[in-house]
Amino acid sequence: LSILFPIPTAAAILYGWPSFCKRFNMIVYLEGSLFKLEEDRAVVLTNQIGYEVMLPALVAAKLGEKNKGDTVAFHIYYYQTERQPKPTLIGFLDERDKDFFQHFISVEDIGPMKAVKALTMPVGEIALAIENSDLKVLGQLKGIGARTAQKIVATLKGKVSAFMEFTAGTSPEAAPALAAGNDAVILQVLDILVNQLGYKALDARYMINQAYNRKPDI
Repeated sequence: LSILFPIPTAAAILYGWPSFCKRFNMIVYLEGSLFKLEEDRAVVLTNQIGYEVMLPALVAAKLGEKNKGDTVAFHIYYYQTERQPKPTLIGFLDERDKDFFQHFISVEDIGPMKAVKALTMPVGEIALAIENSDLKVLGQLKGIGARTAQKIVATLKGKVSAFMEFTAGTSPEAAPALAAGNDAVILQVLDILVNQLGYKALDARYMINQAYNRKPDI
């Protein structure tokens, strides 16, 4: 079969198009020139083909200064189901945000399109709110009510600490000065403090910072 047809076409025939797209994540990265930019989507021109890419608010905000014809590149989450056979491309400027997105949509009642609308603040701030069980902050995300915020914390707390970052309003002393090459150890200690000993993530980071200040060669 693959002799008569290109391999992707042959696979699509064997599995059916929706199943093929699910089995073979067709587009994971897209780079080209910006053809059109709207509030929640962009059209990227590559090899004379225009691809519509849905943009979470946190991504769209970073593209505000881009003009038509500028080069853009996205890490793509490819979404297609039997109920929604139309392929949807969701774009992120870095792989870290895409990884967080995939964690986020693992929460019950949060699908890819709801997550696109909900991610209205930086990933690091959302992760910090999750690890601190801050339902008030999570409730500020578009379309996220109190019950869904609780589900987010119940599902993701302890799993997204690697995405945390500290905002300008956070005490500088709270953000630990991580020793180069010890990231894995830091995350392991952070996980123990938060998930086994019950400390808040912010307090755990402060404790780690103080430990490194006392003994930098840990």
